[in-house]
Amino acid sequence: NLAEDLEIRDHIKEKWGFAGIASLEIERSGKRMRVTIHTARPGIIIGRRGAEIDRLRDEMGQFTANEIMIDIKEIKLPQVEAQLVAENIAQQLEKRVSFRKAMKKAVQLAMMKGAQGIKMQCGGRLGGSEIARTEGYKDGKVPLSTFRADVDYGFAEAFTTYGTIGCKVWIYKGEVLVKKEEAAKAKERKERENILDRDAAPGQHDPHREPAGYGLGHEQDVGHDPVVLVRKDGAGAPES
Repeated sequence: NLAEDLEIRDHIKEKWGFAGIASLEIERSGKRMRVTIHTARPGIIIGRRGAEIDRLRDEMGQFTANEIMIDIKEIKLPQVEAQLVAENIAQQLEKRVSFRKAMKKAVQLAMMKGAQGIKMQCGGRLGGSEIARTEGYKDGKVPLSTFRADVDYGFAEAFTTYGTIGCKVWIYKGEVLVKKEEAAKAKERKERENILDRDAAPGQHDPHREPAGYGLGHEQDVGHDPVVLVRKDGAGAPES
């Protein structure tokens, strides 16, 4: 299964790499396989009337005997997807664009599109220099040591005439507070249920609540003798 997954991933990335594929998810259940492709350009993979996606399904059938289902999910903001940003910088380096210009432009676009922080590094023979070095740019904050931080990571390689250059990108998208919010909602739900249970149980005695009719001149049955409660102004006193 692992060998099949790797072959499928390599085939899709090799053939459809220009479609801006950020990630692939492969799920298996019995004899079925679901492949989810996250791409910035879904129209290219789907093709006219789904012709390309049918061809892709047939090609993937060469690597596995399972029934294949393909889902295409569009990436709305490719400028804040770390893998796509890294691949974009690598493509520009292969076209002999200045690495400083490519990195600065990527940083500006990511911050304009809503990223809270971005950090990137390029390492290798930058600009064709004889000695390899690493240079990077950073904007905003990228808390790599915070567990609840949603940090996206991407890596790509540029194969140039003077050597291989690696590009790493970290993009901070905010904090993940799902567990904290769920705990707060569960606590609020429990308090609401406790209030409803207390109101729905009329037979329970509340020591802090006055008995009904106390001090209002109403009669209460205690045993067989009627008891008249007297108000402070004297109203309701038994007649002599």
